[in-house]
Amino acid sequence: MTTQMIILNGGSSAGKSGIVRCLQAVLPDPWLAFGVDSLIDAMPLRMQSSDDGIEFDADGGVNIGADFRTLEGAWARGVVTMARAGARVIIDDVFLSGAAAQDRWRTFVGDLDVLWVGVRCDSAVAEGREIARGDRVAGMAAKQADIVHQGVDYDVEVDTTHTESLACARAIASHVA
Repeated sequence: MTTQMIILNGGSSAGKSGIVRCLQAVLPDPWLAFGVDSLIDAMPLRMQSSDDGIEFDADGGVNIGADFRTLEGAWARGVVTMARAGARVIIDDVFLSGAAAQDRWRTFVGDLDVLWVGVRCDSAVAEGREIARGDRVAGMAAKQADIVHQGVDYDVEVDTTHTESLACARAIASHVA
């Protein structure tokens, strides 16, 4: 079977976005890339400060509400529809609820051939990247570094602590059917 989707999961500032760009460069066929950050950016700003939307705590915690879950589900179903129509798709996500988030994706993807990728990074390194980025709530990277992987099953895992995005992308690409 041919891989139709690659779903990367990792905490904030783990290096997923860089890996996605490198995957698009090293994979022979064109792949579309979508991420949870672009989903959040597409939502009305008021949802970023609502109990029903997504809230970012001062300590880096993230709270997800019912309206966010509804829109996230619609987005995921739309992305899966593109994959079913023949587009190859890479997802850059943060499984805040660990295995439960992967189960939601499994429901959406059904019988599609998906490569599940865990992107790990030492929390101190991710925290340094978070500071350098300047666009994240301090503490988010440390809070998410391990929790996003709890109970999640992967086909391949990479660690960006000491490995560059291109090397990680090549390792992932070697598993794409």
